[in-house]
Amino acid sequence: MNNVYDPIIIESSIIVIGLLSFILSGVREYMAVSVYNVKDYGAVGDGQTDDTKEMEDFMDKELLHGLITNAKRYSIANPYPSFVTNANISNISLVDSKFFHIHIFESRNITFDSIGINAPGDSPNTDGIHIADSTNIQVANSVIGTGDDCISIGPGCTNLTIFNVLCGPGHGISIGSLGRNVDEKDVIKLKVRKCNLTGTTNGLRIKTWQSSLSRMKATNFLFEHIIMNTVYNPIIIDQNYCPNGNCPGKDPSLVKIKNIKYRNITGTFASLVAYKLVCSEAAPCEGVELSDINLEYNGKDKQAKNATSICVHVYGSSNGNLEDPKSPLLRSEG
Repeated sequence: MNNVYDPIIIESSIIVIGLLSFILSGVREYMAVSVYNVKDYGAVGDGQTDDTKEMEDFMDKELLHGLITNAKRYSIANPYPSFVTNANISNISLVDSKFFHIHIFESRNITFDSIGINAPGDSPNTDGIHIADSTNIQVANSVIGTGDDCISIGPGCTNLTIFNVLCGPGHGISIGSLGRNVDEKDVIKLKVRKCNLTGTTNGLRIKTWQSSLSRMKATNFLFEHIIMNTVYNPIIIDQNYCPNGNCPGKDPSLVKIKNIKYRNITGTFASLVAYKLVCSEAAPCEGVELSDINLEYNGKDKQAKNATSICVHVYGSSNGNLEDPKSPLLRSEG
């Protein structure tokens, strides 16, 4: 049985703290939007009391076809919008989750606007927003600082937009890792625009597993008007991803990366590698465009005058001030 959902709007300055599961589902087609006060269901809203049970009771009884009101501080789970269609979620703050703060799975047509996420920079696996197997998702006008990826994108995503997001601390904005499991679906059409990354380990990263188990595509990505502030690794494609050296073999990745555009990327970086594009020997990257990239080194090595670049198995084009004689930028296609 397929569920069809009416628009859901969740807003009005709710602060969410902790770890559990917040699943939005089951709203009947064409149901009118109503207004509810979750305090009528026993929620306290003082930012200290655990209101998870009361919020779950509210969602179970009202099927979440409305607007959560009252600008209070409700302590509940990290939201997992799974199997949701047509939702607008705005003006929510999330603090110190033990894992993903927001995990979007098997959903479509969701807009996140004015989201605040805050976790210590040294807290592991505290991704801000993770998106997987979802379509038409937008994250806009948000501030995210964590100990892991500010936003991470998994397999099976189509038509995602990330706009005007401030990221840092954290590991930046990441696509992947991809290809680890059998039958992973393609990632198609991503736009990341007008974002600012400050003090992050990585900036814009695409990572696929070495010895991948899936033949899949990651294609049609646009990264545009991005500002880096002391980002350690600003631009990365890593198709030899193998954390802790636990890969089953040494075979090249089978994930095909194609039509990736980096435009107007400016600011400063802290490593000696301005960009690192390491693609697969078995499936070289194609259609990579680097345009108007202006990144200046401001790391600790004050004697370093010229940063380097690394490009392996990459086909595409570039303009601007990127050329490094030690590592030719891109091989032309054809």
